[in-house]
Amino acid sequence: MSPFLALTQSIEHWGIWEDGHVARLLFALGFLVILAVVFRVFVSRVLSRALARAVSIRLEERAAIERRVRTLATTLNWGFRVLLVFVAAGLILSEFGLNVSALVASVGIVGIALGLGAQTLVKDVLNGMFILIEDQYAVGDTVTVANITGEVVEINPRRTVLRDSEGNVHTIPNSAITVATNRTAGLNRFVIELEVPFREADQAAAIVNRACLELAAERGNELTAHPRLVQQEALPGGQVGLKVAGDSHSAAKWSLEADLRRRLKRAFDAERLEMEFAGDRAGK
Repeated sequence: MSPFLALTQSIEHWGIWEDGHVARLLFALGFLVILAVVFRVFVSRVLSRALARAVSIRLEERAAIERRVRTLATTLNWGFRVLLVFVAAGLILSEFGLNVSALVASVGIVGIALGLGAQTLVKDVLNGMFILIEDQYAVGDTVTVANITGEVVEINPRRTVLRDSEGNVHTIPNSAITVATNRTAGLNRFVIELEVPFREADQAAAIVNRACLELAAERGNELTAHPRLVQQEALPGGQVGLKVAGDSHSAAKWSLEADLRRRLKRAFDAERLEMEFAGDRAGK
């Protein structure tokens, strides 16, 4: 057979194959692209509605919720795209006459080995997805996870990154998180404990109540329950312990507590009364 005749037959064979296979491939790939777009729009709408509900029922910054929604949407879209890539690869190989079932079986052992090696990664991603879906904590929250307490600076399906009070950054795989304590979820209570001499207990209680009223008058929009004196108890050494508690929005908790501490300190100094915060005594 001459080279020219062989080339002609090859072109004719390609044309016959192209007539049916290319059309099916283009249709299948187009359908997968449309499916990816529809899934992305669907996820975006569902999460947007969830965002609106979360903002309406939770006293939390909208930006923090939006970051969590974006993370979740990105993860879902990425996972769905990976699935579509595998489906598209299978369709293309089958159109070229390759036995996809046999190919999958031939790499089954490799797949099992990779699966065993990736168990921790899969557990990280699954646990991270549940953390995001269940809204256990978000960027900006102060949490305790894996025996580490700090502010969440990043959260994604694989890891949670915390910055502690000393500025250290801790990267924690989500699979290591079995119990998460959110210290700034929605509404937050701040508590201040102080000790005064027994003979000055009544006067001290009056000063505490006055400082609480002043704080509520000036920063009431940041409070969900006005601070108040909630407990008085006798302590050894002729001292009385006073406990003050108030509820606030998460973002204002630490600022309000520090403000009330300053007001109490100034008020007691102005009256020349002895007072010591419980934490100060413990630190001595």
